[in-house]
Amino acid sequence: MSKKGLIGVQMSTIAPAKMPSFEPYEVMGKLVDIGYHCAEVSQVPMTKENVAGFRRAVDELGFNISSLTAQVAPMFPGQPGEYLSNPDDYKKMLDDARTLKCDMFRIGMMPMYAMGNFRKCVDFAKQAEEYALQLKEDGIDLYYHNHHIEFMKVEGQYLLDIIRANAPHLGFELDTHWIQRGGENPVEIIKKYAGSVRLLHLKDYRIANLDMPDMSGPDAMKQFSQAFANIVQFAELGQGNLPLKECIEAGLAGGAEYFLIEQDDSYGRDPFDCLRDSRDHLIALGYGDWF
Repeated sequence: MSKKGLIGVQMSTIAPAKMPSFEPYEVMGKLVDIGYHCAEVSQVPMTKENVAGFRRAVDELGFNISSLTAQVAPMFPGQPGEYLSNPDDYKKMLDDARTLKCDMFRIGMMPMYAMGNFRKCVDFAKQAEEYALQLKEDGIDLYYHNHHIEFMKVEGQYLLDIIRANAPHLGFELDTHWIQRGGENPVEIIKKYAGSVRLLHLKDYRIANLDMPDMSGPDAMKQFSQAFANIVQFAELGQGNLPLKECIEAGLAGGAEYFLIEQDDSYGRDPFDCLRDSRDHLIALGYGDWF
């Protein structure tokens, strides 16, 4: 039997802020109806009621919760939330993971203070390393998710490489779209980080149709510049230009287990329809038995 991964959904695609109503068990049921049985939780408040709803989906629908979101510190000073640096929050997040039979946390983004500053990025990485070691003792692996900002060069190094060098026990959840938007080749970066990537975000990269403004008015150039700047889009899998099969195979060869579909913006479409299209594309690529 050939080696295979498990395809799931990153919950930010269908987060409460994007839905007319949100109840975890019902939402997981809709995912099951279109063929998904795995999800990573992000942008969903982990209230007692929501945790119970996810647990019900695990028990009754056979759903797999691959990973939960955990920040080491606020993105902005004073930002409310749950943080690993708070002992009570740490215990609560650990309890949530055990309730949902989950053994991975993922950091969604580094704090803003660490962006563009070598020393502060190193400090963040070392803090993440401390929690990676602490969580490992509690049976949880900690991963870091990239955007394009991590491909900023500081003192000749990518921020992502600085984090890796200073947090050897921290894994990485690489995101195909954001690597491309950061100016790198997703396949090559996935290969470079082989052995450290248990989670991979599948997200296509589309150059949208340029909606040409009326070029006769006095603001024609300004309107054109705005339209031109906004043609990079998130896309349903197969509707962009990324080599998704090569990304998946590189991830699998490097130890990735979970392949999570994420679409940050569906541009007015029902996100469940987008997820259905992405699933159909992966089935066409030969990954039907990964769902």
